[in-house]
Amino acid sequence: MKITMLEAINKALFYEMSRDSSVVVLGEDVGKEGGVFRATEGLQQKYGAERVVDTPLAEAGIVGSAIGMAINGLKPVCEIQFFGFIYPAINQIINHASRMRTRSRGLYTCPLVIRTPYGIGIKALEHHSESTESYFIHTPGLKVVIPSTAADAYGLLLSAIRDPDPVLFLEPTKLYRAFKEEVPIDEGDKKTLDKKEADKSNKDKSQNVNKSGKAGEYTVSIGKARIVQEGMDCTLISWGAMVKECEKAAELLAKEEIFPEIIDLRTVSPMDKEAILASVKKTGRAVIVQEAPRTLGLSSEISSIITENSMADLQAPVIRVTSFDIIPPLPKAEHYYAPDPYRIYRGVKKVLEY
Repeated sequence: MKITMLEAINKALFYEMSRDSSVVVLGEDVGKEGGVFRATEGLQQKYGAERVVDTPLAEAGIVGSAIGMAINGLKPVCEIQFFGFIYPAINQIINHASRMRTRSRGLYTCPLVIRTPYGIGIKALEHHSESTESYFIHTPGLKVVIPSTAADAYGLLLSAIRDPDPVLFLEPTKLYRAFKEEVPIDEGDKKTLDKKEADKSNKDKSQNVNKSGKAGEYTVSIGKARIVQEGMDCTLISWGAMVKECEKAAELLAKEEIFPEIIDLRTVSPMDKEAILASVKKTGRAVIVQEAPRTLGLSSEISSIITENSMADLQAPVIRVTSFDIIPPLPKAEHYYAPDPYRIYRGVKKVLEY
């Protein structure tokens, strides 16, 4: 079915709550209002206020309560209204959720998902457009997932809820309603895949996708990147909303018969280093695109990984195309801040002309 990323997230939550009674949802306005973007719309009406809990405006309390639920047998899915509101909960995330398995020597796990919209794109106010995923990528014991498509949002969210450890699930606000695309799920009573779907399922194995044949059952493995398009001239590496910008840049480059390979990380911690290195070995050039500020962003780590492991394969220095080392600007200047197709295009041209 063709749905938006926001609809995919909503359907994933419906599916997991119907499949597993231990899944609960909590956060500010997630119940009666259905969340600030309506990602949880309809859940409380179906599953009740005990499983879909409207909380006070207290992010530390939301995550702290969810940690207690998680180590006592539930699978809480928290919603933080915007990524810039997550900072009061950093103590709970870093000092408790991410350390629970180590602290208890494996006695406890913390199957907790923290969902939050992140990044620019909707011309919002301060604290509503943050892209500071590096704070959390630096945290051992915490997985960080950032989908760029509706299908990945659905499949990765199912995998995140089922993961025994805490997962930070960052949803690109810019992509919530930007497009509709096919998500291979069936809300009806069909129990088996038809032949066309089965053929596609076999193809999807190379992209680490699993379909069991159950209605709504479509998962994407955490920690595995996606090759958006194959190419030979340069490797474009990105995640979240910037993947779409890379695709637009690739269209500009195709007019000059330049064909980059685009890699969508999908999971930024753990990161699929093998996919990155395999692509760079093939193309000999790399451009990394991130929405986050430049200094100490994930692009710096990826650049180091490439130079430490594939120096002999490189035909040019690794280029980073990033946002600037400033707080995300107010709405009228937003489009000057993050990489756009033309900045990415210039980055690719630079490595090709080296």
